[in-house]
Amino acid sequence: MSADQSTSGSQVPGGIRGYEELLTPSALQFLEQLHERFAEPVSALLAARSERQARFDAGELPGFLPETAELRAADWRVSAIPLDLLDRRVEITGPVERKMIINALNSGARVFMADFEDAHSPTWAGTLEGQRNLFEAVRGDMEFVSPQGKTYRLGPNPATLMVRPRGWHLPERHLLVHGAPMPASLFDFGLFFFHNAQKLLERGSGPYFYLPKLQGHLEARLWNRVFEFAQDQLAIPRGSIRATVLIETLPAAFEMDEILYELRDHIAGLNCGRWDYIFSYIKTFRNHPERVLPDRASVGMDRHFLHSYSRLLIQTCHRRGAFAMGGMAAQIPIKGDLAANEAASAKVLADKEREAGDGHDGTWVAHPGLVPLAMQVFDRHLPGPNQLARPPQQLEIGAADLLRHPEGTITEAGLRNNLYVGLCYLAAWLQGRGAVPIHHLMEDAATAEIARSQVWQWIRHPGGVLDDGRRIDLDLVRRLLAEEQARIRSELGEPAYADGPYALAGELLDRVVAAEELEEFLTLVAYDYLD
Repeated sequence: MSADQSTSGSQVPGGIRGYEELLTPSALQFLEQLHERFAEPVSALLAARSERQARFDAGELPGFLPETAELRAADWRVSAIPLDLLDRRVEITGPVERKMIINALNSGARVFMADFEDAHSPTWAGTLEGQRNLFEAVRGDMEFVSPQGKTYRLGPNPATLMVRPRGWHLPERHLLVHGAPMPASLFDFGLFFFHNAQKLLERGSGPYFYLPKLQGHLEARLWNRVFEFAQDQLAIPRGSIRATVLIETLPAAFEMDEILYELRDHIAGLNCGRWDYIFSYIKTFRNHPERVLPDRASVGMDRHFLHSYSRLLIQTCHRRGAFAMGGMAAQIPIKGDLAANEAASAKVLADKEREAGDGHDGTWVAHPGLVPLAMQVFDRHLPGPNQLARPPQQLEIGAADLLRHPEGTITEAGLRNNLYVGLCYLAAWLQGRGAVPIHHLMEDAATAEIARSQVWQWIRHPGGVLDDGRRIDLDLVRRLLAEEQARIRSELGEPAYADGPYALAGELLDRVVAAEELEEFLTLVAYDYLD
């Protein structure tokens, strides 16, 4: 098929050669139907986000909605959870790369979340290859042979598969419907659902999804409409789809009951998306000088505003019969350094002990090597497959708890780390890699968003002062940025540095930290530079 292959309403400027079995005429027609029915509502929701942010910029604070107070007070529960989602004590997440999928499904985790969002660089080839990989994984006939000749195959008892499509804000410019880019969320969901929903049901599972970056219940309502339409179009029974919503924006933390209610026939639970949540805190309060955050490394889940949101999520979910999932352990095993590896393991253990002790039904890890560590904690704490039957804690968590500002210092090391992570992550993302190990942590788009938005916030507001008294201004940031670029060049060597997009990464990072207004998403700025 030609580079601009089209059906009656869609065009594929990037071509589909090699992926004809995915982008079939029937699949493209289904995607067109999703676009025609839901693209305008997506645009309307994005406009509503901007209007709400303008109110926050003017001084308004997020809060619980008075118009839904009766719904929050009422007694209701979500639909019963499917059998293969009743035990989610450890979930592993990662990109849709072939080797990662096999290793994750074989890792011993109960669930694998295949990620088209924060851990994915959405090149056209990479996105289609990810869909092909999942197509084969669903059918159980997937293998990978490394350049060294090692063969990886799916084992007999793989983890339950869940898929995270991209967020509402991202376009898929490689598929145009009536001349407009399709919302990437609809593309990722629609193509996977079209090819795999029936097969998953035949295998005793179902089409299960993670929904990212929702900012409120009206966005959940739109996803529910998408689910109903998709199931009806393909004659899949309603309720077959089950979704877990990431509570990773500050506004959404005030609408958890409402989000569960809108998706009550399709919901499985909520998840503490802690890294994007910190980014959302910065973005929501971008014009509030009194809310400048300290070093990223010091803003952990033990901080009052984060621990409060985690405990409110547990209380809300369990009251409604939904799962309350904990957050990501970004650490990765450190080979060759026993002391450093033990210190990293201790951090993971403390984090998982807190989650399990508070009542979470499961947690996330980013590396197969951490699955046994997290599993032993939840095995010890869980009375059964989950904690839904545990008597709920009656906690009084109010808006003031969710909004309490964390105190702390800003250090030169913290500033340098943000610049280093931003540079390394952007360079990797521009080369098609969305999850990158940096300093023994798995960095993805969410952590890169914190890094660059913190630097922007420190430059913009009077509270951006280092612990040695120096004011963080653009001149200081640019000097340190140049030094961090030189450090990366030295670490890589000149040939590798010159072959990579490190200069472009530096230009993009400079642009977003120097901008008058905080860019909505780093990935939107960088998307134009992807193939």
